[in-house]
Amino acid sequence: MASNQFPHNAARTPAGRIRRSAVAVVAGLTAVTLLTACGYGSKSTDNKAAGSPAAASPAGDVKLSTDTVKIGYFANLTHGTPLVGLKEGIFQKELGTTQIKPQIFNAGPAEIEALNAGSIDIGWIGPSPAINGFTKSDGKSLKIISGSASGGVKLVVNPDKVTSLDDLKGKKIATPQLGNTQDVALLNYLSTKGFKVDANTGAGDVSVVRTDNKVTPDAYKSGAIDGAWVPEPTASKLVTLGAKVLLNEKSIWPDNKFVITNIIVSQKFLKEHPDVVEAVLRGSVNTNAFIKANPEKAKASANAAIKEAAGNALEPAVLDPAWQDIDFLDDPLAGTLQSEADHAVTAGLLKKPDLNGIYDLTLLNKVLKAAGQSAVADAGLGTK
Repeated sequence: MASNQFPHNAARTPAGRIRRSAVAVVAGLTAVTLLTACGYGSKSTDNKAAGSPAAASPAGDVKLSTDTVKIGYFANLTHGTPLVGLKEGIFQKELGTTQIKPQIFNAGPAEIEALNAGSIDIGWIGPSPAINGFTKSDGKSLKIISGSASGGVKLVVNPDKVTSLDDLKGKKIATPQLGNTQDVALLNYLSTKGFKVDANTGAGDVSVVRTDNKVTPDAYKSGAIDGAWVPEPTASKLVTLGAKVLLNEKSIWPDNKFVITNIIVSQKFLKEHPDVVEAVLRGSVNTNAFIKANPEKAKASANAAIKEAAGNALEPAVLDPAWQDIDFLDDPLAGTLQSEADHAVTAGLLKKPDLNGIYDLTLLNKVLKAAGQSAVADAGLGTK
């Protein structure tokens, strides 16, 4: 996923350093960008209800502790919770008179910078930038307050060149960005299979080619790469070009689950407006329930939200398999976050981070209890 990035070249770069990424404006995006990128620029959008929420709201027109809440996310299927919840009016119903001010990002580091600057209060984001933001601030900037999505990442290859995992030697495999979540996953997987790759250069038994998701399909068509370890919808776009799925990343994780999207909040906003944070979490839990109960309607809502953000919807051949592979859930899968950080350390892309205190699941578990659901765990990373 674009810019779910761990700092790289740790021997020469201070731990926790985030490579700056600009927030692009979505207005000029092309259809190719929409179909292949993981996020699509920076743009505020209106939040008019387009359906009914998943559950009755206790908020109604209740006045919460702030008039507005600024929410960041990507116009990407793995951020389906905010896409669907905003489109269906579920979040707004929970927030009552508190106005939502959304902002769309295409890069995790840019979203972290916005959170640190107070430009957003709450955000949906991948694991790597959440780890970076937490460690760079010495644990003072953010908290992970919920999970949102798992899965949605695949290794897809040219079937004329690669027919089995043993055929990867000598091949060129793309990842979205040096040190991003998928890059770390590929490096770790290759290491477990005995392949040797220099993490920083990508050179080795398998050539790891860092390629922006926007241009990965063209690189595949030109033969510049033999495959890619990429998130949806890029993976499914490559399949429409003739690639085959060689490995679904969820198959190598316990219970076929690993975190791809979390919810983070500014610690300052959490302290000052816990009632608003709780309302957003109710919206997230209700939205995930809505997605499970109405998968086709939810998929259409997510695609409509993407079209509104970038001007083009995903074609069914890309949308359908991509949506099916993503699990929307409230559990942050905290143990897998620690594993992803450990994989980056092993690869030499990250100095061992102190993640103690990165989670605060108090409000989420309160919401889950009220909904009659079981509490979720923080893997021992909830205290500092």
